[in-house]
Amino acid sequence: MQKNSKIFVAGASGLVGSAIVRKLLERGYENIIGSCFSKNPKSLYSDYEEQIKNGYLRFVRIDLTNQSEVKNFFQKEKPEYVFLAAAKVGGIWANNVYRAEFIYQNLQIQNNVIHQSYLSGVKKLLFLGSTCIYPRDCPQPMKEEYLLTGELEYTNEPYAIAKIAGMKMCESYNLQYGTNFISVMPTNLYGYNDNFDLEKSHVLPALLRKMHLAKALEEENWEEISQDFNRRPIEGVDGSAPKETILKILEKYGIKEGQVEVWGSGMPKREFLWSEDMADACVYLMEEIDFKDIVKMMYPELNLRPDFPLISYVIEGQKIRNTHINIGTGEEISIKELAYLIKNVVGFKGEIYFNSSKPDGTPRKVTDISKLHSLGWKHKVSLKKGIKKLYKWYVTSDVA
Repeated sequence: MQKNSKIFVAGASGLVGSAIVRKLLERGYENIIGSCFSKNPKSLYSDYEEQIKNGYLRFVRIDLTNQSEVKNFFQKEKPEYVFLAAAKVGGIWANNVYRAEFIYQNLQIQNNVIHQSYLSGVKKLLFLGSTCIYPRDCPQPMKEEYLLTGELEYTNEPYAIAKIAGMKMCESYNLQYGTNFISVMPTNLYGYNDNFDLEKSHVLPALLRKMHLAKALEEENWEEISQDFNRRPIEGVDGSAPKETILKILEKYGIKEGQVEVWGSGMPKREFLWSEDMADACVYLMEEIDFKDIVKMMYPELNLRPDFPLISYVIEGQKIRNTHINIGTGEEISIKELAYLIKNVVGFKGEIYFNSSKPDGTPRKVTDISKLHSLGWKHKVSLKKGIKKLYKWYVTSDVA
């Protein structure tokens, strides 16, 4: 990528997309377009006001599930590089309940952006999936070749199937059409602009918010509770609601004076990656690694020739698959350990109650990142340091 290359970041207001945009601006890229549904997207990039003013970053509002809108955008803008970070995401409860929405919307987004990228001649695309694509009882650590070797975790099966389809779509277009679309599978992410909706958020931001509200409750700090509800209303309830209403909402989500409820036994183990590290990995791969580099690394026996299309190898009987790249730390922590780590960072003094009647999800999820390391990238931010950064941002940011 050149510094003036036109780069499209689909999903620029989300956790993943906003981190990628910030990393691109930090690296000096000057022609970035972000699709964004935020009411005030510029507030997500407060440290880059000068770049926005100079036109290095601009925003468009596109319904990425709408085929004609996406087609019109690509025909008009003709981006050279695409980061496909847009997705409908959520925690274990949302994935399990809103199953139709998770599979439909993600398939629509992926199909539209990937196909239009092909039709418009995009030079390179990076598709972001999730490590939930691996089997529920996957051997640990999870290697890329373990994809489709067993049943998926039921609670997030629709989302996982959509992401597998997106990855296979990129792989298939590369093989048949010679495109340069690469797929990455980040582990559990956390960071700035995360989703703190207690109904739909992932475990780490949900625990951080629960601990924060529980701390304010035990300190009888109603000003902080009201401010928190005003910044991020829960089920439409903001800080102007009566105390009784707010207390009922808090109790519904397991927040009581002196106690925070955590779903499950606390025994499952997870891996967490700071979103800025993830963005650094994505930009690095877009700058340095092409799809054929990945194929060469995985299949050295092919002796790839520049003038020999990849589909020719497939026709000759070579099965080129599992060409995605895991992005993670390779380090894991139990949900119980995570809860107590967040409790200490936030300063909540009460008890943590693990409700084992609630689902645990996949017992263990840690990625094998040897392929990523061999391509020249490693993470930098430790989990404890990242949680401290996130909590500081959470209590000072006005971003909803």
